[in-house]
Amino acid sequence: MDHTAKFERFCALHQRAGAFVMPNPWDAGSARMLASLGFEALATTSAGYAFSVGKRDSFAGLGRDELLANAQQIVQACDLPVTADLEDGFGPAPETCADTIRLAADIGLVGGSIEDATGHETAPIHPLPLAVERVAAASEAARDLPFLLTARAENYLWGRPDLSDTIRRLQAFSEAGADVLYAPGLPDLEAIRTVCREVDKPVNVVMGLSGPSLSVEALAEAGVRRISVGGSFARAAFGALRRAAEEVREHGTFGYAADAIPDRELAALMSQD
Repeated sequence: MDHTAKFERFCALHQRAGAFVMPNPWDAGSARMLASLGFEALATTSAGYAFSVGKRDSFAGLGRDELLANAQQIVQACDLPVTADLEDGFGPAPETCADTIRLAADIGLVGGSIEDATGHETAPIHPLPLAVERVAAASEAARDLPFLLTARAENYLWGRPDLSDTIRRLQAFSEAGADVLYAPGLPDLEAIRTVCREVDKPVNVVMGLSGPSLSVEALAEAGVRRISVGGSFARAAFGALRRAAEEVREHGTFGYAADAIPDRELAALMSQD
């Protein structure tokens, strides 16, 4: 499937009734696994990628080139639409965000998110006027591309649990041209329902991290259109690795192998190129 067809399919997922789940692979192998299970789109995860290369998920530790290289491997590993976690756009300047969008589209991504976090603990969130300028610049770059822009309001991840300000930011991002809106860390279903009611674009919600554990059905009923899992699948994989290693180290047994995916199944999923 070519880039334009993937983009059109991705857009259509956001327009149909209900909510769709868009899981987050962290490398080409996990992308192949998830694609084989019937998901209709995938998203990269900066956290999952960081764990896989022995880094922390942080602005300082992850560069644009390496995250885009990881995203390109995921794009090439499957025939699904892939959107990317583009962090803060990899710089505060609006033109940097625009450049990031163009580079993302060049490697085959059909979408990506720009967040309003700064990465600085003393001033963790960009002032609203600058945050809006950044989204507007990203939107203008995306307009001439097959690219769906998600704008993220990060208040709840940075100790600013202000629902009114979060909604105000999402509304401003929508007006600036964002196609999808996302406020990670919302505390409960009522807050999610309120956000969905107060904005005019599809809303993404992340599950599997901290906060409530809500079903796809409950989220769809609240108005959510798209559900991602962030780095939680990667953390689940690391959890299985730790349990297996602890069994061997502490008990001298190898029972974990009973739950391992057979080699022949994994081999069938992976490229022989």
